[in-house]
Amino acid sequence: MTKFWLKQYPQGVPEDIDAAALPTLAALLDHAFARHRALPACRFMGRSLSFGEIDELSRALAAWLQGRGLARGDRVALMMPNLPQYLVAVAAVLRAGMVVVNVNPQLEGRDLAHQLRDSGARAIIVLEHFAATLQPLLAQVPTKTVLVAAMGDLLGPLKGRYVNHLVRRVHKLVPRYEIPEALPFALALAQGQRMTLAPVVVARDDIALLQYTGGTTGVAKGAVLLHRNLAANVLQCEAWYRPALALAPADEQVVNVCALPLHHIYAFTSCLMLGLRLGFCNVLVPNPGDTGAVIETLAREHVHSFPGIETLFHALVHHPRFDAVDWSHLRITIAGGMATQPGTARLWQEMTGSVICEGYGLSETSPTVCCNPVDIESFSGSIGLPLPGTEILVLDDEGRQLPPGVPGEIAIRGPQVMAGYWQRPEETARVMTADGCFRSGDIGAMDERGHFRIVDRKKDLILVSGFNVYPNEVEDVVARMPGVAECAAIGMPDERAGEAVKLIVVRSDPQATSPGEADIRAYCEMHLSGYKRPRVVEFRAGLPKTGLGKVLRRELRESA
Repeated sequence: MTKFWLKQYPQGVPEDIDAAALPTLAALLDHAFARHRALPACRFMGRSLSFGEIDELSRALAAWLQGRGLARGDRVALMMPNLPQYLVAVAAVLRAGMVVVNVNPQLEGRDLAHQLRDSGARAIIVLEHFAATLQPLLAQVPTKTVLVAAMGDLLGPLKGRYVNHLVRRVHKLVPRYEIPEALPFALALAQGQRMTLAPVVVARDDIALLQYTGGTTGVAKGAVLLHRNLAANVLQCEAWYRPALALAPADEQVVNVCALPLHHIYAFTSCLMLGLRLGFCNVLVPNPGDTGAVIETLAREHVHSFPGIETLFHALVHHPRFDAVDWSHLRITIAGGMATQPGTARLWQEMTGSVICEGYGLSETSPTVCCNPVDIESFSGSIGLPLPGTEILVLDDEGRQLPPGVPGEIAIRGPQVMAGYWQRPEETARVMTADGCFRSGDIGAMDERGHFRIVDRKKDLILVSGFNVYPNEVEDVVARMPGVAECAAIGMPDERAGEAVKLIVVRSDPQATSPGEADIRAYCEMHLSGYKRPRVVEFRAGLPKTGLGKVLRRELRESA
């Protein structure tokens, strides 16, 4: 296939990357800590941690993990929001040749147990806010080493104790838990500083990350991302950013807003790894849903780079104190995870002077596949051009390539494409073509200039704040409830989350009033993670179906 989109590349952006320049994330870390040692790598609650401090702390934690008997290739789960502890933990795990398993802190019950069992995680580092969620599951999972972090661990002795007091005693954000085998994160660091990290040779084909995703079925699967996959995507993003970075003053460190959750692949690569590579200071935002707190944090910064999603940008531009932030330094605004609304993009450009450059990616592609050029003058509404070294095909159901303008399934080939799904060869074979393309499940089309647009999702996926909710999973849970004959889950528009779950329920007894809405909600609270629970519950006498008996979710969405 002729890559005619290359003619649309901005000046200075190469057609391909030199993957040999960055073979592993371990090499990225070593280079970053040496080159940017004195610079702040992150800022959290007013406290900065330098690249050098993260280097030393991560070495200590890596040595401690080795001292607990963990070895190269072992999986370590990280269950934290955006905290400096997360940066230290990621660097420690990767430098020790182990595998990061990113865990969404919102996971509960069977979702969390499945991820820990499926990954075989031998250790977990969890913020104390979520330790009570983990406690009842430990007997069911292979995870035996538990480190519990506190919010103030890396804020210094005085401020750290004060923050922990507020979190635990005043705001009561830490539910009571009892995990006898758990150790404090701070204690592990202290012990590790008296230990020596045994050298580990990390290879480019070693697994760096298991990033769990529902794929196209709703069953959580670990996308196996090798060191070379993630390193390549960092190089691709670095090349794509060049035109905008060239405009930043040479003597001024780039400040990047890290409001996206770092356990999500979007932020893991675009904020953490790219920031370390380029010497950015990541301003860590642990709760992007608190728009006022986000603005208060950013008002203290000169922000240069801001990766985000539609719901975050929408909430910010409609907040009355948006002008409290000095946006005059903003050079790059990247949007992904979900479609950006033109109205939000227009307001963002009017109020900040920065154009939202929309992109596209998936957990299976490390994640970034394509993006609009960072020097565009107005919002395009497309997902842009394939990144250097990336090829995108539009295929029909038989795998034949379609011409420009004709919608089909987007398939991706490039160095950032995953090695497969963790211990699921059949699932891997279902999405990978014989010539190495990953079939995304998204329907898109390419125009004559090589710009791509997403037309629809192949499956009935519901996207809640950028997180996948699969109707089958919600329906399978609720259908087991006594008194429920059948049900259907669909997405409904939501101003803050983009989409929310709407559940339509058919009772077993048409004359009964039970189960009611409160019963359904209580049952979902027991069996589903928070973002998967229905926002709206509706009762009907029946569901629209095809002649084969398949529920027509499309009709339900249209009638809603």
